Amino acid sequence: MTPIITALRTALLGLALMAGLALPALAQLTAESRAYYQDWLKTANRAEEVIDARRASSAAMEALRKELTTYRQNFLAARTDNGDRIQTLEGQLGALGPAPGEGESEPEDIAQLRRSLEQQLKDLKVPRIVSEEAYSRANGLITEIDKIIRERRTRRLLERGPSPFNPENWAGALRSLTRSGSSLWNETASRAGSATTAERVQNSLPALLLLLLIAALLVFRGRPWAHAAGDYLRQFGSSGRGVWGFVVSLLEVILPFIGIICLTAAVDLSGVLGIRGSILLDYVPGWALLLLSFHWLGNQLFSSRIENDLVPVQEGRLNETRLMVDILAVILVLQDALTQLENIDSIPAEAHAVASFPLIMGAALVLLRLHRIGAKRRQQQSSDETEDDGAIAAGANRIMNLVRRATYLLGFVSPVLAAFGYVNAAEALIYPAVSTLALLAALLVLQRFLGDLYGWLSGKGSEARDSLFAVMIGFVLAALALPLVALIWGARIADLTELWSQFLEGFQIGDTKISPTAFLTFAVVFAVGYALTRLVQGSLRNSLLPKTKIDPGGQNAITSGLGYVGIFLSAVIAISMAGLDLSSLAIVAGALSVGIGFGLQTIVSNFVSGIILLIERPISKGDWIEVGGLMGYVRDISVRSTRIETFDRSDVIVPNSDLISGTVTNYTRGNTVGRVIVPVGVAYGTDPRKVEAILNEVAKAHPMVLLNPAPSVVFQGFGADSLDFEIRAILRDVNWVLSVKSDMNYEISKRFDEAGIEIPFMQRDIWIRNPEALTPDKPATSAAASASAPAGAPASAPLKPDLADVQQDPEEDADGDADADK
Repeated sequence: MTPIITALRTALLGLALMAGLALPALAQLTAESRAYYQDWLKTANRAEEVIDARRASSAAMEALRKELTTYRQNFLAARTDNGDRIQTLEGQLGALGPAPGEGESEPEDIAQLRRSLEQQLKDLKVPRIVSEEAYSRANGLITEIDKIIRERRTRRLLERGPSPFNPENWAGALRSLTRSGSSLWNETASRAGSATTAERVQNSLPALLLLLLIAALLVFRGRPWAHAAGDYLRQFGSSGRGVWGFVVSLLEVILPFIGIICLTAAVDLSGVLGIRGSILLDYVPGWALLLLSFHWLGNQLFSSRIENDLVPVQEGRLNETRLMVDILAVILVLQDALTQLENIDSIPAEAHAVASFPLIMGAALVLLRLHRIGAKRRQQQSSDETEDDGAIAAGANRIMNLVRRATYLLGFVSPVLAAFGYVNAAEALIYPAVSTLALLAALLVLQRFLGDLYGWLSGKGSEARDSLFAVMIGFVLAALALPLVALIWGARIADLTELWSQFLEGFQIGDTKISPTAFLTFAVVFAVGYALTRLVQGSLRNSLLPKTKIDPGGQNAITSGLGYVGIFLSAVIAISMAGLDLSSLAIVAGALSVGIGFGLQTIVSNFVSGIILLIERPISKGDWIEVGGLMGYVRDISVRSTRIETFDRSDVIVPNSDLISGTVTNYTRGNTVGRVIVPVGVAYGTDPRKVEAILNEVAKAHPMVLLNPAPSVVFQGFGADSLDFEIRAILRDVNWVLSVKSDMNYEISKRFDEAGIEIPFMQRDIWIRNPEALTPDKPATSAAASASAPAGAPASAPLKPDLADVQQDPEEDADGDADADK
């Protein structure tokens, strides 16, 4: 037995015993797996020694952490190896049934098969158990290393160093900086004056001249070439001015930056720089890009035709604001150069504090100046704001105000901290604040460009900047910028990768593990199932069902039921495909269902009622019903409610439980045949048989009236004002009942006029007791009024009709004369 297997047995003895595995099963690991595990044990032991000693540098610990992360990812992937085979073996063992207990036996062939399957299952589980143990150990070591690095960074951040205001530190700082500068200069001068450098320049002279020529052309002619390219691009569409302007502005940065790269390549090719100069030369392209980018951001944000919410500026202060932005870029470049010089020559803390304070103070003053420049403009904007601003715009403005105030606060706090010796803390506050402002400015510019691009492609023009697309792009850019913001404020790349690893690993709920992969699988499968369900529904609704004899209500019930079944099956299949085991949540779901049932009993009642409506179909889509005093057509039946369109074209949403538990009148259930009743009254003295004959002719003449059964005329009785008749007829389509009534009434009026039959109406005769009150200054001259006044009525009595004198005279004379004034 080899020492490797012996070491492996020793490391896994506890796990093997807990899992019930036999020791010979450990030998089933492949030679490659045993070698890999041995390397892992060496790395893990070394990591534990480094963690216990705590003497390694942060860079060394970062390298060790990276190595441990690689092991951890491999062990994480190995945890799911042989999963399908293990599931198959467990299924086979389950098919054999439970193992016999003590004193019981089973057939020898079944027992032998059971032992073989159990041995195979144990052999397959060994690598998974090994990976599980190694993964846990690697994860714990990585956590300890991260804790040590964070403690060191926190301690350095809160460490108090020399104060830059202490005069004793000024001379030493000046000597250190002078010595570093002199060393760099002397090294460069020595290399430039050597014969080796001259020979190298002479040998590479053509390449040097070409690089210098390209650099000079791009640096000094890049802007005119960019504008010429913009004029050429604008020929393809004048509507995309914002797009072409953005492209031109990018060319103004890219072309000079390429020139700077060519220049640094020429200097490096010449060999005139020493070690220190070569190290600093590697950072020159980055510094140039920083200067060009800040200048580009200033031009993009602070121009006369652009408004921005980050630093609102009056038009007269635009040049000053752009200058402040350029100064911030210069300060960032000087700060980074000081950091690199410190790494090269190990500048003491006193020199670092003295040299950093002017840069910190300069950055703080620029930030305060930008705040002051925008203060007056913000006051003007706040006075011009209206109530039409949307909630999204208001939220964005609040975020911008918060960023500005935080920047103002940092611009005040950072120099104070540096003055008291907390230079590291001041640098950790002021410079990330400047970088955050620059990042937000870049996001604003990019969002505006994408809005202009969308407006150009869609033809909406400048209106696209306020569209939903622009808002969504803003949210996406903000989400993508979060990792950059974390890195700016001191987060390590390892921290972000650790969060991403934990996110990919998912989280545990009981025995169910939910990971992004499982969630994505669920979402994709459910979306596919939902789309197929809607596709089948549309095909049935538009192609198949209209060709059958099923009524519209039945067609709607079939498509709706199919939709609910399809969505349910899609959810079940998606859960199964995602590998989510929800059995452990059954008890919790059962407990919650009791409380939810009481709170949602009305919704559940409506849901069950909707299912009953779709199955029993007491009402169908298109039926004319009356429920709860409402009358109209059924337009849609869902699981919760039914939509009814009334005759005045308004929609009424009726809960399904009202349709099941209440009284519903369905006028068109099964068929559209229905009865119409038309009441008619004639004056006393009219021949009833003549009226009956006319009404019968009118009813039978209408095309909507069925002749079998034939319409009938009913003499209802003697009313107070008329002889009352009714036409009762069966219509082919009861939906036309109002039109049929109207048509019959028109025809009845015409026929009665031709036959001289009068339709009576109620009228009132008013008797005035004191008509002289109408003209109190003149004697009554109306004979009719005099005759109408009762005897003995006082002359000064007020004009007031007496209810006792109000009579109804329905049977008026044929000539229409009244017995008194009306």
